[in-house]
Amino acid sequence: MLKYVLALFAGIAAMSGCQAQDTPAPAAAKRQWEAGKDYVLINPPVPTHSDKVVVTEVFSYACPHCAHYQPYADEIKAKLPAGAQFEFLPAVFQPAWEPFARAFYTAKSLGLVDKTHQALFDAVHRDHQPLRSIEDLANLFYSNYGANAGSFLSTATSFVIEGEMAQGAQRVKDYGVEATPTLIVNGKYRVSMNAEHGIGPPETVLIALDLVKQELAAKHAAK
Repeated sequence: MLKYVLALFAGIAAMSGCQAQDTPAPAAAKRQWEAGKDYVLINPPVPTHSDKVVVTEVFSYACPHCAHYQPYADEIKAKLPAGAQFEFLPAVFQPAWEPFARAFYTAKSLGLVDKTHQALFDAVHRDHQPLRSIEDLANLFYSNYGANAGSFLSTATSFVIEGEMAQGAQRVKDYGVEATPTLIVNGKYRVSMNAEHGIGPPETVLIALDLVKQELAAKHAAK
């Protein structure tokens, strides 16, 4: 997770991981964010197919750093201005992550993500429940949130979900994402934690929100 580069939480060198850091550095709000240093321009940009400015978190339920980052994702979502929206995009960087991506798309199709997103992080990383396969997820987790286990499994292996999986994997590749969690702003900017440049979770929130404002201003100017 974070391709193991961010596997250690303690110390300044591990600041790139999803540490529990509740407040930004005192000067963080006054920093001028620089492309190529604090965030990356995606070239070519990836169309969002939305009229709104879209913030995407590339994540995995199997990634402990994503579990630690979830409060910051919630903060971004809560602070987005009108004309912007937040979405999740599951990544599959190793075979063990595949059932979680498949479960996300299935839960999304069934309208369960809002109820289960934080709960699944808790089940995996706090409660250490044995959720390793799509069958485990259907029978031991999603069935607790109103899903019929058999129907969940049928949907999870359907042509529609296979298509979602393939499209999602292509988007992750097109965004150039190699670690989780990573934020994508409007298909144009990639934001991730970087200890060398002093970018921790709070800074990613500030960068993403500033880029959203920038994109909204450009949209208004173009009208």
